[in-house]
Amino acid sequence: MTDRKWIAALAATVAASVALVVTPAAVASTGQPAATPVAADRGMVSELARTLRISPEQALARLGRESAFARTEDGLRRALGTGFGGAYLNDDASVLTVAVTGEAAAARVRAAGAKPVLVARSESGLREAAARLDRRAAQAPAQVPGWYPDVRGNTVAVLYRAGALEAARAWVAASGLDAATVRFEASTEQPRPLIDVVGGNAYYIGSGTRCSVGFAVTGGFVTAGHCGTSGATTTQPSGSFAGSSFPGNDYAWVRVAAGNTPRAQVNRYPGTVAVAGSQAVGVGASVCRSGSTTGWHCGTVSALNSSVTYSQGTVTGLIRTDVCAEPGDSGGSLIAGDQAQGVTSGGSGNCSSGGTTYFQSVNEILQTYGLTLTVSGGTPPTSPGPSTSPGNPGGCGGLPGWSATTAYAPGASVAYQSRRYEATWWSTGAEPSAPGSWAVWADRGAC
Repeated sequence: MTDRKWIAALAATVAASVALVVTPAAVASTGQPAATPVAADRGMVSELARTLRISPEQALARLGRESAFARTEDGLRRALGTGFGGAYLNDDASVLTVAVTGEAAAARVRAAGAKPVLVARSESGLREAAARLDRRAAQAPAQVPGWYPDVRGNTVAVLYRAGALEAARAWVAASGLDAATVRFEASTEQPRPLIDVVGGNAYYIGSGTRCSVGFAVTGGFVTAGHCGTSGATTTQPSGSFAGSSFPGNDYAWVRVAAGNTPRAQVNRYPGTVAVAGSQAVGVGASVCRSGSTTGWHCGTVSALNSSVTYSQGTVTGLIRTDVCAEPGDSGGSLIAGDQAQGVTSGGSGNCSSGGTTYFQSVNEILQTYGLTLTVSGGTPPTSPGPSTSPGNPGGCGGLPGWSATTAYAPGASVAYQSRRYEATWWSTGAEPSAPGSWAVWADRGAC
C-alpha cells in the first residue's frame, strides 16, 4: 500500500473516532479546532507513535490538531498584540493554552476555541527580558549553558550547572532584570555544535568536513552556520556558502551549481517526507528531526526563542526541543507534519539516554536571505495571490480562484478548473479534486 493510500485509510479510521470536522460553535465549546488535514507519511506517523507511546491513529489526529492550533495561535498573536503572553499545548496536544495580560484578551481567546490564562508579562516582554541577557552573553558564567523565554511559567528560564547558581544569579542581577522575571533551572546540558559527521543528506565543505542539508530552497539549500563561512566551497552537491552567521545566529545558505536539483523532501531513513511549507508550530507541538548519525527521531518543542552558549559564543532565537541528536546531525531538518521548522544547531545528550537539541528557525533563515522554500507541488510565488484559470481572471462565477498558499476554513468557496468547490475541512495546499486532498473540498458543479 502506498503512503498516500495508507494515510487516507488511516484518516478514515481517525474520522470515525475523532471529531475532525466541527462547527465554530463546537470549537468554542470544546477547546479543540477542526483538525487540519496534513500530508504526514507513514514513517513520520509511526515514529511519532513510538516516541509518544500512542497509536498511529492518535498520532495522525494529533498532527491535525497541532496544524489547526498553529493557525489559531498565529492569529491570536497578531490580534492581541501586547496582550498576548505566549501559547503552549498540553501533553496530548488537545488543548491550546494562551497566556493573556487582561480579561478582554481572555474573552477573545475563548472565542477562538483556546484556553486563556492571566499572566503578568506579555510575550514581547519576555522576549525583551531574554534579549537583555543576550546582550550580556559575553559576560555569562561558563556554567550557564543557556536561557529562554518560558511561556508556561511566564518567566525567563536561566539554566545553570552544578555549583553555579550564585554566579548565575549575580550575572542576571547585573543585567538589571527584575528577579521576579527570572526562574533558575538546574541543568546538565553540555551543548556543542553537531558537526563531527554528516547529518541528513551529506554535503562536504572545503577539504572534507561534512555537514547536513537542512531544506532545499530556490538555487540551493539552508543549513547550520557553524558548518561553513561565507565563500567556503562545497561538494556533493557542489556549490558555495552564499551567506553564513555563527555565533549570534546559527544559519547559512549554500548556492549550488548547475545540475544540482533542489527537492522538497526530507530523508527519514529510509524513505522521504514531503515538505509543503513552513508554518511554525508552538510550544508542546510534536516534531521530527533527520540526521545521518542517528537517523530519524521525534519529540516535542519545549521552548521558542531560546538562547544557548557554545564554546564559540551564544546563539539566540532557537527552537528548544527534547528530540535527541548526536555529533554529525548538524544542519539537518526539523519538521512538523509536512511543515519545515528549522535546522539542527547543537545540543547535549544522545539518542541512547535522551537529550536536548536546539534548532535555528527556518523562517528566520528564509527572511534573512530572501530565499524561497522548495515545496511539494512546486515553489510558491514570492507574493502569494489567488490562482486563476487561464482566460478567466479571478476564477469563474465571481469566485476567487483556489490558491495553494491560502488557508481555507469550512464553508469557503473557490473556483478551480471551471468548477465550484466548497471547503469541508480546514486546509492549506489541499488541491480540489486531487486524490491526496482527503476530500476536503466538495464539488458543487460547474461555474
